[in-house]
Amino acid sequence: MALVGRRDGRNFGYGRQLSYAGPQALKDMFGGGHYGTVKAHCDRWQAFVKWCRSEQGPGINDARQIDREMLADYATYLHDLVKNGELAVSTAQNRLSSVNRTMAALRGDQYVKLPSPSKALGMQRTGVRHSVPQGQDREQVRQIVDALCSHHQLRAAAIVLLARATGMRLREAILADLPRLSREANGQGRINIQDGTKGGRAGSSAPRWIAVDDHVRGALGFARQVSPAGSRNLIAPDESYLNLLQQIIRPARDILHAHNLKGFHELRAAYACERYEQITQCPAPINGGKCYQVDRNLDGEARRRISYELGHGRIDVVAAYIGGRT
Repeated sequence: MALVGRRDGRNFGYGRQLSYAGPQALKDMFGGGHYGTVKAHCDRWQAFVKWCRSEQGPGINDARQIDREMLADYATYLHDLVKNGELAVSTAQNRLSSVNRTMAALRGDQYVKLPSPSKALGMQRTGVRHSVPQGQDREQVRQIVDALCSHHQLRAAAIVLLARATGMRLREAILADLPRLSREANGQGRINIQDGTKGGRAGSSAPRWIAVDDHVRGALGFARQVSPAGSRNLIAPDESYLNLLQQIIRPARDILHAHNLKGFHELRAAYACERYEQITQCPAPINGGKCYQVDRNLDGEARRRISYELGHGRIDVVAAYIGGRT
């Protein structure tokens, strides 16, 4: 939906309610696409709107009244929540980033923003995992797959198997070119994860080869069996990615939760922990391993390889999957 009034009107022409104006401006900015990104920004914007209307907030309902001082006050409010243990640093930073993005969408410029959410909060996110990843036990994964199949959630079951066997993200598992991956597995003994990757890391400029074992072969074989007719991936020819998320993935999450799995991303962490142990012959740090104390070079090599296999550009990100250097 485009502007409902003049750009110089209330909420910069996006309606009378702050809660309505932000999402509309974001939809305009992203051209109706990037559903997941827009939804995340919208959810965080609503948290900001709630603060605006609260006793601690400024009590406004018009984005034209929002200035940098007000954003700094919001950062202070979030800082206090983090300090009291009510909010994670990463969540607070994401909320500030989304307010920046939404204000840019409303205003059409970058004039009212906090240049650095982390500096505004006075805190740095650690990005280090402190909880043991769920889904490391393959028997648990088998039970989840069986439960999904019994609820006719075959494609969700395929995603679970792919994520656990290869470390694929949810989007990567959904969009994986299954015939190509099967050819690579059979012909080369390894597969190159290229479809649905983040940050433009697809193509020959960013290869991401994963060694094939029986688990990978089994996951690919099952995925090909349940792939819709006429499709190379897990999306039917007459289906959109968004429809698959809403109609298949969302209900499947309830089954995952019932079997003590927070989400598909946990399986990526489980894969990373397994790979760390395969490379170092020592449990991942989050599982009590002490490889870093014994052989720092081997720990570093394992992190580099896992970073590559997960499709990340920096090895420090791996700590979010396997734990820090201890």
